[in-house]
Amino acid sequence: VEKMEEQLASLSIAKRSTLSEEPAYLLDVDVSKPSTAESSGFVAVSCSNKSIRIYNRETLNFLREYKSCPGVLHGVRFAHACDSVVFSACSDGTVKCWDIRSASQEAVQIFSGYPSNVFISFDINCSDLIVCAGTEKVEQDTFLVFWDARGITNCAATTKEPLGVYSESHNDDITKICFHPIEPSLMVSGSTDGLVNVFDINKDNEDDALISTCNSDSSVSFIGWSGKDYKQVYCTTHDEGFCWWDMAQLDTEEPITQLHVLDVRDAVCIENNSLQYLVGGLYHEKADKLFLLGGTSTGNIHLISCGTDGLSLVGTLCGGHSAIVRSFCWNQEDESLLTGGEDAQLLLWKPGAVERSFAKKASMKIASSVQKRVRVHNSSLKSRKK
Repeated sequence: VEKMEEQLASLSIAKRSTLSEEPAYLLDVDVSKPSTAESSGFVAVSCSNKSIRIYNRETLNFLREYKSCPGVLHGVRFAHACDSVVFSACSDGTVKCWDIRSASQEAVQIFSGYPSNVFISFDINCSDLIVCAGTEKVEQDTFLVFWDARGITNCAATTKEPLGVYSESHNDDITKICFHPIEPSLMVSGSTDGLVNVFDINKDNEDDALISTCNSDSSVSFIGWSGKDYKQVYCTTHDEGFCWWDMAQLDTEEPITQLHVLDVRDAVCIENNSLQYLVGGLYHEKADKLFLLGGTSTGNIHLISCGTDGLSLVGTLCGGHSAIVRSFCWNQEDESLLTGGEDAQLLLWKPGAVERSFAKKASMKIASSVQKRVRVHNSSLKSRKK
């Protein structure tokens, strides 16, 4: 474990994406699993300007962009078995699926919800058979909506109706959905109602499907699976709390709560109290260890180790981002980390990597002019909210 922690702390910048002509916050990142040994795979990024950008995974060279999104995008996910198929949920009540190999800007598949649905979270299960999206609360209703995802690679754009919904388990916006990494029927959902629900969707109805309800006592911002065979569930909250539960203890007398931290910023000793927010968590399979990612408004990234006895700082990644980090993706295979932020930068971090200095200087020059534009972008977002 110590070796793994040293390796994480030694992550340094290997690549930066070139800055786009239209700077935008990078809100979510996902990496495809390369389909062949020759393929380097792809990176998909959802942006605050309602676009999805696709990059080469190794070089971070920009490849293409999808802009035909009438609403706000929430998340990006690649299909597990096909590295060219990418999904995103949209506030217009659809989950759309694109095929990167196709020259078309149009989605190859559209999963449509019910008329009042505004989707703010989604995921696809590990067998690529089921897509599920979570809605904002409309009047008294919040839904988990399910579709059959088979046949997504057929080129003709078709619209699929839902298989069905769960409507009783949450009573506020469903902010996150995460299918189990190896069990296709297991799924966890998190909501602003504070509940983290674990389902077995193979069951006949919602009541039977709900295996466990855990209460984080706060609005859920991130959820994930961890532990050996992924029998644990954890979440972070919008007020920077952290909860961690062990589903293996459900049928025992032992408590399922591993750790509950009301405010991670107070629980981890970092110089100058510079932990300002949490981005999410990652489970390191080889070390059987859960880590949290947090950061500062100036772009530093803190890596925090989780144990049942508490949290501790592993290391800080500096010199990369110049603003809040909003998204990341951990790659188990080469132990690299991708991060995206409000500075419009996509960075690839690898253990012991050396970034060529001229590239860094050039990108820092661009970053200063980008920051001016991003600041304008930021204020326009605020005024729109008002």
